[in-house]
Amino acid sequence: MRAMAKKKHKVPDNVIARNKRATFDYELLERFEAGVSLLGWEVKSLRQGKVDLADSYVLMKDGEAWLLGATIHPLETASTHFVTDPTRTRKLLLHRKELAKILAATSQKGQTCVCTQLHWKGHLVKANIALASGKKAHDKRDTQKERDWNRQKQRIVRENVKQ
Repeated sequence: MRAMAKKKHKVPDNVIARNKRATFDYELLERFEAGVSLLGWEVKSLRQGKVDLADSYVLMKDGEAWLLGATIHPLETASTHFVTDPTRTRKLLLHRKELAKILAATSQKGQTCVCTQLHWKGHLVKANIALASGKKAHDKRDTQKERDWNRQKQRIVRENVKQ
């Protein structure tokens, strides 16, 4: 009897974009997941991956959270009757307690709130945001040294396995 081969179901990667700069510049303390209020053309652009989170951050204003600095590039095929602003301010949807935590931390403790990634949750777009405190220059150097050392260890292990 022939054994049937199992099909490996490919798990779709639901991450739209990551902000790698945030993990390098900041020490991330507490994370939250927030909904993002988007327009139709922005969702279509996100499906194509035309987003940049490099300089994005979260601003608290009037008891609401707003995502600033995230750039969503409009598609070439977008209709001409839409006024597309790639860097417009987008509202983040959070629970009242989460908003209070973020407001308290950013106003008193000298922390900031940054967007670390955008991802799909079903048909909805969610933003992972984090309370963060800035790293000092020596902390950044330590992070870089650790990353380089890990790469060297991987190379050494691969060479030893080949021999």
